[in-house]
Amino acid sequence: MVYEPQEDSYLLLEQVKKLAHGRVLDMGTGSGILAIAAAEKDDVREVIATDIDEQVIKELRQKKIKKIKIVQSDLFMSIGGNFDVIIFNPPYLPDEEKDYDVALAGGKKGHELIAKFLHSAKDRLNKDGFILMVFSNITGKKEVDRMIKREGYCPELLDTKSLAFFEELYVYKITRQKII
Repeated sequence: MVYEPQEDSYLLLEQVKKLAHGRVLDMGTGSGILAIAAAEKDDVREVIATDIDEQVIKELRQKKIKKIKIVQSDLFMSIGGNFDVIIFNPPYLPDEEKDYDVALAGGKKGHELIAKFLHSAKDRLNKDGFILMVFSNITGKKEVDRMIKREGYCPELLDTKSLAFFEELYVYKITRQKII
């Protein structure tokens, strides 16, 4: 199922338009709006758009957008090389078995997929590369912050948005810690 853009996608989109450059990976591309926005920038050489969902890949390939290579992949399994920017709008809601949706559920507590991604992503960033990621307070902001630091990254909060029912969205720029 193609994830239709919601508030989280549009919040992250603003940062992609400002910061994407070089070689870009859009992990879990969904509708492809983030990959497309990156590809439209003059200072972006190439965009790799990935998703685990076969239908997403099929629909995005039909759009035939220049500078975008589309790859079906479970996180980094089918992805090669390093990137200047990795965009990640992960499934970040806690699993609800009766309503399980791979586009929304990020694990039992909502942050397990983020942890798996962060562990693998640092080996895929160029020297000065960074991750642009969005998630919700429902995921557990303190736990996500701990994961980011435990994996040797430095988080920078770029934007927030309050939604109905006490939900808050966060967009982070995540860089590797500099070794002095």
